Amino acid sequence: MWMRKVEFGEGEGPADEPALVCSESAFAQAFHYWRGTSGKRYLHSVYTLIGCPALPQANYILVRRYADGSRVALAFGQTKDEAISLNLAHLRYQGAKCGANEVHLHLLAETPDERALVENDLASAHMRFTTAHAA
Repeated sequence: MWMRKVEFGEGEGPADEPALVCSESAFAQAFHYWRGTSGKRYLHSVYTLIGCPALPQANYILVRRYADGSRVALAFGQTKDEAISLNLAHLRYQGAKCGANEVHLHLLAETPDERALVENDLASAHMRFTTAHAA
């Protein structure tokens, strides 16, 4: 699948929104944007926890999607192994532990340093919110 990196200015759009890439309803929820503390939006591919493919090194968000369509980010991280099957096993294990039913993958950060920046940006924006509402 081909993806194009798109830059947006700070403060544009909501922090958590579907990314509509075509008019076909089958693809309406295939992509999702998450915004970091920096204001950047990061495009993610959306999979069910079971339907997620084996994957290279990438950023991920483990998400709980509810029947009404709302989503809550449960955990942020990155796969680090060269073996794609081990990355998938790690994702499924972590997702099952925290109650996730979706995996959101950001595949556009190419280096370990870029992936660390994306992870920190997203986690600082959303875990603060999640923690505040869990108390």
